Amino acid sequence: MNLLIFGLGYTGRAIAAAALAQGHSVSATTRGAVADAPGVTLLPFNRALAAIEGADYIIATAAPDEHGDPVLARYRAGLEAAPKLRWLGYLSTTGVYGDAGGAWVDETTTPNPSAQRTRRRVAAEWAWQRLTRSDAGAQFADDAEADRALGIAIFRLAGIYGPGRSMLDDLRAGEGRHIIKPGHLFGRIHRDDIAAGVLAAMDRESNGIFNFSDDEPAASADVICEAARLLGVEPPPPVPFAEAEKTMSPMARSFWADNRKVSAEITKRKLGISWKYPTYREGLRAILGEKSK
Repeated sequence: MNLLIFGLGYTGRAIAAAALAQGHSVSATTRGAVADAPGVTLLPFNRALAAIEGADYIIATAAPDEHGDPVLARYRAGLEAAPKLRWLGYLSTTGVYGDAGGAWVDETTTPNPSAQRTRRRVAAEWAWQRLTRSDAGAQFADDAEADRALGIAIFRLAGIYGPGRSMLDDLRAGEGRHIIKPGHLFGRIHRDDIAAGVLAAMDRESNGIFNFSDDEPAASADVICEAARLLGVEPPPPVPFAEAEKTMSPMARSFWADNRKVSAEITKRKLGISWKYPTYREGLRAILGEKSK
């Protein structure tokens, strides 16, 4: 089967590697130089129409901007007419749930975005879900099927971490911060669990909303202390959030503004999976082990 990935960034490369390991043919768009993509056919973003026409599966990883989703802006007609297309996947964010005051949210929770970037994500999700299958490039059993919705999986990702992008790396670079905000928890998901979950949905051609967040929402302070313990160093001095906020970027402040616990139980049950790294502890240990090889 042919998989086309729009955007071969950190997560896109992991998905590509997992798909190649399963025997899929993988192509991906890029706007610049990409390293560590053996076996992937690289395409300029503005020259992907032929790949769309040949794709069985398509995954979009690109974030929307002020003009909307960049893939849909350029390729909506091509996607709707794609003759072989069986399944679509779109990588979104659990940020669309907004602030829940520390309560749990799940796949059935109505989005309530509190920042401009997450409002754009909700709009992009909606736009992808509005794609329809035209009869321009596909044969259907009857006319009733000639204009129908294209099934799509929306993956709402928690904070992404993995090799080269973790608290371990922050501490090594002298950039780790030990911020104290009692009662404030974050969900996380290891890059490899994202790839495995996306492939599970793709193999089943599953559609709907899927939360990718590990099994233990945790305070940022707990994660950095565990990373320091694994490295055998002292964690940075604790800093109250009110003090740390003064030097945060607007993007960082927006992440800290929302407090929620994200459940992925419906997702795991529907896809028949469990996380390889169910908490940050297993994930950090694995990353440290990779570094030591």
